[in-house]
Amino acid sequence: MLESLIRYSIRHRWLVLAATLGLIILGAFSLMRLPIDAVPDITNVQVQINTEAPGFTPLEIEQRVTFPIETALSGIPRTEYTRSLSRYGLSQITIGFEDGTDIYWARQLIAERLQIARTQLPVAADPVMGPIATGLGEIYMYTVEAAPGALREDGRPYTPTDLRTLHDWVVKPQLRTVKGVVEINTVGGFNREVQVEPHLLRLDALNLTLHDLIHAIEQNGENRGAGYIEKNGEI
Repeated sequence: MLESLIRYSIRHRWLVLAATLGLIILGAFSLMRLPIDAVPDITNVQVQINTEAPGFTPLEIEQRVTFPIETALSGIPRTEYTRSLSRYGLSQITIGFEDGTDIYWARQLIAERLQIARTQLPVAADPVMGPIATGLGEIYMYTVEAAPGALREDGRPYTPTDLRTLHDWVVKPQLRTVKGVVEINTVGGFNREVQVEPHLLRLDALNLTLHDLIHAIEQNGENRGAGYIEKNGEI
């Protein structure tokens, strides 16, 4: 059979050359359209739960944060393993699921369990699920810089605080709407802060406490939805 195939290829060599050329063109076309990843993502289906608790030691994190969350998350269907890491002020729990598990289904079950776990955690601890991404995912780094000689509307040059504010309130929200973007982390710059330095003697003269001052600041900075004012039956 092999001899017959060779004799046929020799007799119809132009047909064989045309078929070979067609396969080369098809291969080149497929190569241009085929997504190739030099480092394929081999991570299994997993969900991370990160909990920040400033001021807690690793032992306190393990006893008061990590252990209650792990207990609440135990018994979730299709779970393969659970591992945790307790550091100063941070608890990280990773739950791995069987291959083929719907990641959104897994996150929904974990979100329901976290609602129960929150009642057993310290007030400062708030567990948050990590993004739907892995360490082998694509990471794009960029910087926000002011053009040479660029000035603000008031005539002053841009400061690191201005650039950080511009990124967090303008650039970052727009990038979140781009398809395929999972999470955006900000590094550098300075967060804009408003610091209040109370005069204790004046507070005492007005018969006010620090708690009253904190409550007034919280009420003043509270966000509320739009509404209307009714006066004498008129709006």
